[in-house]
Amino acid sequence: MARYVFSFRVPSDYAPHAGTAAEWQAWFGGLGSALVDVGDAVTGYASLGEVGGSGSRMVAYSVVSAEDMDSALALAKDCPVMRVGGGVEVGPVMEAAGS
Repeated sequence: MARYVFSFRVPSDYAPHAGTAAEWQAWFGGLGSALVDVGDAVTGYASLGEVGGSGSRMVAYSVVSAEDMDSALALAKDCPVMRVGGGVEVGPVMEAAGS
């Protein structure tokens, strides 16, 4: 199985609400053994160059295991960011030599 990075993006004016943590915990729990690394939240934001437009910002990342890109996208489709107008960037992890 390959590993994929999920980069979670939300609208730039997004503010978490009271149930946000519970939504994420439930979604992560639903990923089961596909979740390789829950990752971390991003507490600040700056960018250089073109990174998805000025209307969104990255809030976290995770790493999952999936058979292929379509399977990885299927895992991402119910992510909580989708309900707030955000999105998930999905990309395969390239194994570095010697790792």
